[in-house]
Amino acid sequence: MTRSLAQELPTGMAAIPPNPGIIYTDMLSISFGEEAANYTLVSDWVLKAVPFILKLKPKDNGILLTVY
Repeated sequence: MTRSLAQELPTGMAAIPPNPGIIYTDMLSISFGEEAANYTLVSDWVLKAVPFILKLKPKDNGILLTVY
């Protein structure tokens, strides 16, 4: 769906679906139990994701990107 949206956007705009990977959340804790604590905390992910997102350009339009 994002690729279709990306094709319809005007020049200079982009639709980029970021893949956050597995992040420790309450929902993950319910699903994974104690194992959930082995995954990245939301607060740690945000510290990586914000700089990553700020570097995105229109050339990334429609591409699924993973935040590492």
